[in-house]
Amino acid sequence: MTTATHSSAVNAGGAVLDFRQAGLSYGARALWDGLDLRVRPGEFLAVLGPNGAGKTSMLRTILGQQRLTRGSLDFLGAPVRRGDRRIGYIPQQRLMEAGTPLRARDLIALGLNGHRWGAGRLGRAGSERLEQVIEHVGAGGFADAPVAELSGGEQQRIRVGQAIAASPALMLCDEPLISLDLRHQRVVTDLIDAERRERATSVVFVTHDINPILGAVDRVLYIASGRFLIGTADEVLRSEVLSDLYGTDVDVVRTMGRIVIVGSNDPHVPGHASLGMERAP
Repeated sequence: MTTATHSSAVNAGGAVLDFRQAGLSYGARALWDGLDLRVRPGEFLAVLGPNGAGKTSMLRTILGQQRLTRGSLDFLGAPVRRGDRRIGYIPQQRLMEAGTPLRARDLIALGLNGHRWGAGRLGRAGSERLEQVIEHVGAGGFADAPVAELSGGEQQRIRVGQAIAASPALMLCDEPLISLDLRHQRVVTDLIDAERRERATSVVFVTHDINPILGAVDRVLYIASGRFLIGTADEVLRSEVLSDLYGTDVDVVRTMGRIVIVGSNDPHVPGHASLGMERAP
């Protein structure tokens, strides 16, 4: 396990993502600093922490939408750049507004031709890939339905399809399971995990609840109070480790295959909405 003040040397060769002494601040407030993190091909990294810790801001730096305050970040051996089609992105689940003039297949197709100006035809190879993705995400039964008429789980399947359509080297997932029921959480998680296993696609998955993805996760990056921890779930999600990170008592309970984290009344420790946590009475 590594921390903001102590990190083990990792060979950068072949890293998909390479943060080197990276930091991000808003004015005088440092979200995180001194981050050395190398994400390997096919690795599943869960990014955890309370609201405002800088998890989504980290995804924005990888997407080239936000610049680091300090240090550097490379993607596939070169500095990150905005609009890199080798990166797939799955946003939080938000229902499409009624009247949205897109079919499910149209939204997936944007993962193949959305970078082009104008409508643009997919061509034979693109059309074949589109049908493959529709089948892969189990959307054949509603591929021609208006997106706004689909359930939340069906819409999120389509967003996964859009993200994987161009066979990216990296998938960024920004809490894609929010508002989904347990069945659809499993479906979406399995789709993401299958893609990374079949194509060695790296996954950076921001979440408040690690339980739905626990079986897929290789390492955890936990950000809180301007500090961070990196390690396996068993290394990071421990009472003594999180108590030290937050500077207050935190209990980690494992029950029925789930992880429950019980925080103190300290307002800086997440409550019910974070990581399956519950606040102590």
